[in-house]
Amino acid sequence: MKILFYDTKSYDQESFEAARTSFSSIEIEYTRSDLDPRTAALAEGFDAVCAFVSSDVGKQTLDILHRKGIRLILMRCAGFNNVDLETAKGYDIRVMCVPGYSPEAVAEHAMALALACNRRLYKAYNKVRENDFSLNGLMGFNFYQKTAGIIGTGRIGAAMCRICHGFGMKVIAYDIYENDSLKGFAEYVSLEKLLSESDLISLHCPLTDSTYHMINIDTIRQMKDGLIFVNTSRGALVKTDDLIEGIRMHKFAGVGLDVYEEETNNVFEDRSDEILEHSTTSRLLSFPNVMITSHQGFFTQEAMQAIANTTLQNALDYAAGKKSKNDVA
Repeated sequence: MKILFYDTKSYDQESFEAARTSFSSIEIEYTRSDLDPRTAALAEGFDAVCAFVSSDVGKQTLDILHRKGIRLILMRCAGFNNVDLETAKGYDIRVMCVPGYSPEAVAEHAMALALACNRRLYKAYNKVRENDFSLNGLMGFNFYQKTAGIIGTGRIGAAMCRICHGFGMKVIAYDIYENDSLKGFAEYVSLEKLLSESDLISLHCPLTDSTYHMINIDTIRQMKDGLIFVNTSRGALVKTDDLIEGIRMHKFAGVGLDVYEEETNNVFEDRSDEILEHSTTSRLLSFPNVMITSHQGFFTQEAMQAIANTTLQNALDYAAGKKSKNDVA
């Protein structure tokens, strides 16, 4: 099987080449270009393409991939909201993802963001670098015996519940489907109760029609004053303009983000100063209590190994005609 690997970074190629030693029947060609209607034609002569959450796998892209004979799209991530699944099914193009590569990696990063925001670590670091060892502006609050509200309790959300429980926090959770493994770790409550009682709110849910902009000015107003808010899931779960309004209202003690709405438009691919100047993310960066990281929650050695192995196993399952729990279309 020949796979064209889009949007290749050096770490992608290293992890996939290391994994490929166990998948000798698979050939991979790497390109730095991301998958979109302009680059889809590069897939001619390949059996499958490997894409990422930032790729544009909409109808126009799928039209071209179909004409080029592509029958398999391998998403090397858990998310697939950027794929037009209806069009893919119509073309009999199979779409497979990596749903659980390392939930602990993302959950640990979410807690790292929460702690960094709460204890003002970014500000403390910069002060000490300037030989300023004063404590002014660095006061946080104990997480111990505070309430953590976890929205979404799949693999990552469940891992975050256990981390918060380990900190001695009272953990409350909201999800359409309750996770039985969290008995003793978290109490399920209504979204309204979670918003109004949580000192830390962390998002761990997929982006769907029902979750799009679930954090908006109405839900922000229901939150306690002085909470820590973290999002490591999908940028569009949060209406950024409303989040900025909430920050201006002094609703948040700190905001930690590893995802942002502009990601869907690849704003940060070229790091254009002109684009960044007018992006809502750059506006967020102007606030001293906001910490933003570069969608690195998944980025651990263990997670990269798991992503590579699962993606290549998905390819073998397709070649063998096997059904898989990782099928999304």
